[in-house]
Amino acid sequence: MHVFLGITGASGAPYAARLLADLVAAGCQVGVCASGAGVQVLATELYGEPDLARGDVLSRFTDGMDAVTVYEPDDYRAPYASGSARVDAYVICPCSMATVGTIAAGAMDNLVHRAASVAIKEGRRLVLVPRETPLSAIHLETMLRLRNAGAVILFAAPGFYHSPESVDDLVNFVVGRCLDQLGIENERVARWGR
Repeated sequence: MHVFLGITGASGAPYAARLLADLVAAGCQVGVCASGAGVQVLATELYGEPDLARGDVLSRFTDGMDAVTVYEPDDYRAPYASGSARVDAYVICPCSMATVGTIAAGAMDNLVHRAASVAIKEGRRLVLVPRETPLSAIHLETMLRLRNAGAVILFAAPGFYHSPESVDDLVNFVVGRCLDQLGIENERVARWGR
């Protein structure tokens, strides 16, 4: 499976890190593109160094993952910028409300936005993982617009029915749900009714 992973400036870097590791472990080829704010979130939440240089952040984030290619936000030669490329699924995790709004407006300020636009126009799987609260009417209307266009809105909102014992368990819950939407088998969380 060939997957695009966009990372934007919403809190939730641990979700992105776990998702990337699971995609690679499942044998996926993954293209990663992080916005400037996305890099800041990774640097702060994963490495505790908000001023870490972009290259250092992305190098650490993808260390040892041969199936991952990193793309710059202005690289429109990347395969994700065109519907003619063979891409199975697109995920933006975490997904800022600015990104949600830009995609819903049909604007394309960077590769993350363009990739999402390609996914929508080609009818491919697009999963957006926002982490914002509370939500304004504008946020809700914008997400409904994207849902109506075919995107899956999967909030970074872990459940508690599986009796989590750690933050790691909460991260696993959201990542497991994301993998489910991509059709990737996983045992991140005990299934309901089992």
